[in-house]
Amino acid sequence: MAKKAIKPAVKKVRPATVKKAKAVVKKVAAPRPLKLLPKKGVLSKAEETKLLGPKAYSDTELKRFKAMILEKRRETLEELDTLKESMMDVTTGEYISESSNYSLHMEQGTDAMEREKTFLFASRESKFLNQLDDALQRIGDKSYGLCKVCGLLVPKERLEAVPTATTCAEYKNTNMPCERGRIALARKRQVASK
Repeated sequence: MAKKAIKPAVKKVRPATVKKAKAVVKKVAAPRPLKLLPKKGVLSKAEETKLLGPKAYSDTELKRFKAMILEKRRETLEELDTLKESMMDVTTGEYISESSNYSLHMEQGTDAMEREKTFLFASRESKFLNQLDDALQRIGDKSYGLCKVCGLLVPKERLEAVPTATTCAEYKNTNMPCERGRIALARKRQVASK
């Protein structure tokens, strides 16, 4: 009697969903045209606010992001529970190990590979869960959506696509701040040098 291979319960992603997500990331990562600074380099507060945008998301927007993150957290916990169930023996509560009584040599290798994949998926889900918890903490601190590089708001589109994002897509892809970010960092240096 041959032992069945353990198959991880992984949610299938439809190609249309992948295409849509890639399109959103491309749109968000595209450089945004901005007005150039005046030659004298001095902006009024209104001009600076218009150029750099608001300093934080409103409470309504934060509530919407929180609901979205809580839903993703719930889904992730369900997937993690499913993975743990597939890794554990229901009767003993212990992790399933190799059973040389019933498996042939090649099947043992397949079983081991399947277990490793399941542990990898569980590890990824746990890491994502921690990132979601960090995002919830930032919402509580009212610092959610602020770029850790330049301090400007990450675009809503990026946060809707990747709710755990801590930088804009341009920085994530190029390791360079976006144009708005470069202006904001220049402003910070100006203020610090005075």
